[in-house]
Amino acid sequence: MELGSILEPGRPPKTDKSAILIDAVRMVTQLRGEAQKLKDSNTSLQERIKELKSEKNELRDEKQRLKAEKERLEQQLKAMNAQPSFMPPAPPAIPAAFAAAPGQAPGNKLVPLIGYPGVAMWQFMPPAAVDTSQDHVLRPPVA
Repeated sequence: MELGSILEPGRPPKTDKSAILIDAVRMVTQLRGEAQKLKDSNTSLQERIKELKSEKNELRDEKQRLKAEKERLEQQLKAMNAQPSFMPPAPPAIPAAFAAAPGQAPGNKLVPLIGYPGVAMWQFMPPAAVDTSQDHVLRPPVA
C-alpha cells in the first residue's frame, strides 16, 4: 500500500500486489533510462569542455605569437625610419596625364587631350538642357 501511494500520489492505492510491482518496475526502468541519458549528456559536455579549453589555449598561443610579430614589425619600422635617407624618392618618368590608358598598348602615339577632362561633364549642365522628356516634340525623329 505504501509503495502504491508513493508511485502514484493522489490516486487511490492499488491493492493488487502484481500491479503495484509492475508500476514500480516501470518507474525504475524509466528512471534508469533518464539517468543513462543524463550520464551521456554529461560525458559529451565534458568532452566539449575539453575541446573548448584546448581551442582557448591555441587561440592564446596564436595571440602571443601575433603580438610578438607585431612588436618585431614595429621595431623594423622604427629602424627603417631612424635610418637617414640620402636620396629622395624618384618621380615617375612619365606624368600620369600622359601614361598609357589601361586598354592602350604601351608605345602607342595616342596622347589624351589636356583640354578635355576624362570625367563626364553633363552633371554640370543646367537641368533644362539635360531634360529629355520633350525631345520627341522639339526634335521629331528623322526616319
